Amino acid sequence: MSDVPEASNREEVEENTPEPEEQSDDSSDDGEASGDTEMDFLRNLFSKTLGISGEKVLDELTLEGVASYIQSGKCKNIICMVGAGISTSAGIPDFRSPDTGLYANLQKYNLPYPEAIFQIDYFKKHPEPFFALARELYPGQFKPTVCHYFIKLLKDKGLLKRCYSQNIDTLERVAGLEGEDLIEAHGTFYTSHCCMWYEKIFSDDIPKCDKCSNLVKPDIVFFGENLPKRFFTSMAMDFPRCDLLIIMGTSLQVQPFAALVGRVSNSCPRLLINLEKAGGVSPLSLWICIRLSFLYPPLYVNVDVAHISTCDDGCLELAELLGWKAELEEMVKREHEKINSKAEEEQTNQSSGAAGKAESGKAESGKAESGKAESGKAESGKAESGKAGSGKAESGKGEVE
Repeated sequence: MSDVPEASNREEVEENTPEPEEQSDDSSDDGEASGDTEMDFLRNLFSKTLGISGEKVLDELTLEGVASYIQSGKCKNIICMVGAGISTSAGIPDFRSPDTGLYANLQKYNLPYPEAIFQIDYFKKHPEPFFALARELYPGQFKPTVCHYFIKLLKDKGLLKRCYSQNIDTLERVAGLEGEDLIEAHGTFYTSHCCMWYEKIFSDDIPKCDKCSNLVKPDIVFFGENLPKRFFTSMAMDFPRCDLLIIMGTSLQVQPFAALVGRVSNSCPRLLINLEKAGGVSPLSLWICIRLSFLYPPLYVNVDVAHISTCDDGCLELAELLGWKAELEEMVKREHEKINSKAEEEQTNQSSGAAGKAESGKAESGKAESGKAESGKAESGKAESGKAGSGKAESGKGEVE
């Protein structure tokens, strides 16, 4: 975030800020032009006072303005910052929604407080709640959303610098992003320490390593653990080069991830697509934003845009403005069909395998029964032969006598 004057400087800013004159109901074109000029004056004043660039990067602070900027050719290094909100339409709950969020529905686990389920010290002592939740949310049971595929489309267009994700559901990877495209700030659910996580998670017992007998912990970052080293090295290189930051599906409540929004340059536009406003500002910044009548309290003048909607709807609207909507919808349809087809194939193979085992079992059982029958016949033949031999012997005795 940019440095801003302390509260003690507020009076100085207020004294140097002219109050806008009241306009009559019969505003003329001249009056409107005067209002625009006055607003520009205020913007420039605050830009200079706060040390913020007054350069007009976007034509307008709307989704249309962002689309025009992307199409201008000046935008070549887009960074996406995403949170749980981009996966809710896939059926995965976010964390903090009052009624549907994950933290609001953990009563069955008898936790001391909701966040405990992701705290490393609590996990080591009481792993049962986490593993029960992990079985419900395990990757492979959900399909990527429109928002995931919009990020993939940015990659295909050569515009995506990197996607920084708070999510552990791996849906960015399923959508087609690769390791180089992703910074999984809070780790990933798919891999684990010690041994194969997948083989252990669905067992009834608490997963433990076959070699060291320790808990099998997925490679996600629990509260109380450090973020991956790559998060810090990459952000130092990526954010100074960013020329558009798109923030989607996150309340920006968790640090240090939330602080990334302040690491772009003062002239870099930042677009928020979310169901509500996110992040926080200092009292002075908030006061400035109210005076300038911004919908979303921005940190930088002339560059911040908030589009309040679901992430999928916002991405579809932006894609339509860019002329990509049909391409995006076709990508979603095609990739979902592939996922469905693969799932059906795996299910068929599993069913065939189970049927094959059953047939094999029947065959083995049949062979065993057949073997018993043959053995019975053989024993019976031996017995008959024995009787015949005994008869001959008796006959021979009679002749000798």
